Amino acid sequence: MATGVDVSAASSYAVLLLHLAISTIASVVEERSIYLILMEGEPVAFHGDVLSSQQGRRFDPKSEAYKVHANKLVDSHDQVLESTLDKGSYNKLYSFKYVLNGFAVHTTPSQAKKLQLAQGVKLVERDRRAKSMTTYTPEFLGLPQTVWTQEGGDRNAGDGIVMGFVDTGINPFHPSFAYDILNPLTSNLSHFSGACETGPLFPPFSCNGKIVSARFFIAGAQAAASLNATIDIPSPADAVGHGSHVASIAAGNAGVPVAVNGFYYGRASGMAPRARVAVYKAVYPTVGTLADVVAAIDQAVADGVDILTLSIGPEEPPQDTVTFLSIFDIAMLFARRAGVFVVQAAGNSGPGPSTVLSYSPWVVGAAASRTDRRYTASLLLGNGLNVSGVGLSAPTFGNGSLLYRLVLAKDAINLSGAFPRTPEYVEECQHPEAFDPTVVRGSIVICSFSAGFYNETSTLTAIFDTARVLGFMGFVLVANPSYGDFIGQPIPFSVSGALIPKVADAKIVSQYYEQQTLRDARGIVRQFNARAAIQDGRVASFGVQAPIVSRFSSRGPSFIDINRNPSDVLKPDILAPGNEIWAAWSPLSALDPILTGYNFALLSGSSMAAPHVAGIAALIKQKYPSWNPSMIASAISTTATKFDNNGGIIMAEGFNIGSLYSSNNFDFGAGFVNPTHAMDPGLVLSSEFEDYISFLCSMPFIDRFAIRAATRVWCGQSIGHPANLNIPSVTISALRRSLTVRRSFKNVATKPETYVSLAIPPNGTTITLRPPWFTIAPEGTQDLDIEINVIKSTNEFNFGEIILTGSLNHIVRMPVTIRPVSIV
Repeated sequence: MATGVDVSAASSYAVLLLHLAISTIASVVEERSIYLILMEGEPVAFHGDVLSSQQGRRFDPKSEAYKVHANKLVDSHDQVLESTLDKGSYNKLYSFKYVLNGFAVHTTPSQAKKLQLAQGVKLVERDRRAKSMTTYTPEFLGLPQTVWTQEGGDRNAGDGIVMGFVDTGINPFHPSFAYDILNPLTSNLSHFSGACETGPLFPPFSCNGKIVSARFFIAGAQAAASLNATIDIPSPADAVGHGSHVASIAAGNAGVPVAVNGFYYGRASGMAPRARVAVYKAVYPTVGTLADVVAAIDQAVADGVDILTLSIGPEEPPQDTVTFLSIFDIAMLFARRAGVFVVQAAGNSGPGPSTVLSYSPWVVGAAASRTDRRYTASLLLGNGLNVSGVGLSAPTFGNGSLLYRLVLAKDAINLSGAFPRTPEYVEECQHPEAFDPTVVRGSIVICSFSAGFYNETSTLTAIFDTARVLGFMGFVLVANPSYGDFIGQPIPFSVSGALIPKVADAKIVSQYYEQQTLRDARGIVRQFNARAAIQDGRVASFGVQAPIVSRFSSRGPSFIDINRNPSDVLKPDILAPGNEIWAAWSPLSALDPILTGYNFALLSGSSMAAPHVAGIAALIKQKYPSWNPSMIASAISTTATKFDNNGGIIMAEGFNIGSLYSSNNFDFGAGFVNPTHAMDPGLVLSSEFEDYISFLCSMPFIDRFAIRAATRVWCGQSIGHPANLNIPSVTISALRRSLTVRRSFKNVATKPETYVSLAIPPNGTTITLRPPWFTIAPEGTQDLDIEINVIKSTNEFNFGEIILTGSLNHIVRMPVTIRPVSIV
């Protein structure tokens, strides 16, 4: 008996050890990831006890009610982790407590599954990583002549508005963010309470009155990767340049001289040059995580920013939930609920369809366009032909009056050199040791775009270094027929040079060179007779066709899931300048060695478009402080134009380099932003938090419990169809037979006005507007019923618009985007 009991106990003990061993092995094998968790219960911003004590303000971080509830939330997060997960299996990164109730944790997939079942946990989402979406535009947009004049000039434009930037940090030593003691900022910022976190390259005096707050969020990055202490700086300092660029476009000081490589390019100004800057660094050179980004959004809203600019975002759509219910989008929803205007870069994955990374109707998604400014470099050949190119380069000595020997890189290699005969060495000018110095010194060398540039292993920086070491007079990088045309951006060159990105232009250079070059029977050059000069590429020309939707700018339609099923929301929302924009930079330039040492950079991306929209929103907020974010968004949208400076429909760049097509709502949203008209829109549409919840609840493919889990709100009153959301566009992703939707307008002008309604229906539909005209008093509201009928099933999206023309010259436009799928 005793022996039997002992054996059984030993057996049980052995089984227990086996289970422990298996568990330990599994935890070792499993790779940890970052998970974002939402909890049941209200965060601080929307907690009844906190709100009731604030007398109209969102909430006061210094109040006792705030502190008590915030501590309760943090304690509840810790209790869930301690009671649910194995000890030592996790690391809590953040507690979200201001606009979200939740936390970020670094743990294994198996531990994350346990959290999904824990009491009080409503949503568990794996971090998707975050990335950046990568002067003259105030004049192009008409700000100095109109809006700034209305707001007291650039000495007042944006005064009193705090703009928050979740990005790569800021360069606090840049003149775009200097405090002007001769024109001090005196506006009341009692609604804002930030903090200045110091650290490497960010001393205490960095928060100078122009920069009113600066924080950094690094726990997610530290958990996700091994950081590089040299560039992943634990402070708000910007080692990349992107954050400085974005902030200066929106709120940089007016009239800052732009000088690069000793050349003066003019003066740069932010859209709202007197707005204050609040910095929330959440993306690092090595890695960016949504955990850091969401923590930054949470804090920015708590601090009291008026405008939030997100020129960063997820690398991909959410995998396991609808786009609107990702924790990132829910964070932006609650920022909107707290009264913050949020603008987001639409993405840089164009020109293909359904490439937008901005999905939700509570956020303004900005697409990018060209302006009417161009920088054109050129190569002057000895036969008098000028071959166009790009590159912010000084001319060769003589500014075109002197011609220099033209040498093809592979004709100048050192025949006895011990180096690989690969394109990197022979064609791409990456290595000085590959050349015969006597041939290339004092010459203009033709380098070819080949495998290295195609694979992004070769760089222009290496060409610059080769040119300096060997004494090139200059260089040209020409397109290679084997790889086709390439995209050349006008970035600063430290040596004379030009990019010739079109194969057709490269052939002109090649033909001239071969005609003038004498070779022996083996093909070795005996005499270089071709001559050329590089002309100045730093002088801008103006007046060309603009705006044009940039090729890289992400396109709609917006979609609801990873399968890209379209949604009833128009994205992008608006088009703004985003191509070749001068703005502030960080000399560290950790990700762009070619820009190292520079204080300014000329960049392109929807990252550049978003701060243009944010700055314009700041000007509207300054003029109309009582407007909610959706009213500001409406003013920007309904006053946009779909016409370019030639009076034609805005064009868009296509897949083929240099190709253009007539753009549509999925390219530019409502159209190109018009700040002057946005300051006086006549009518606006407004939506509140409850409306967005009703919108979500009206979508047939979203589970009601998922909405409850993400928003903490049960579905109540329905708007019937998602297209009934009161936003300044109408989008129906699948229209069967007929649908009537409603829009409600408010008159924000100072006088009564009579409006006449006009509909231009998309192909395959008819639209009837009721009433066909109306008179509306100041502060009055008017509903407009929009009956849409299918007369032809096209099963593809078609585009139209609704135009309300006022008797006092206000014009209100709403894009209409419909896919008719059935007549019956």
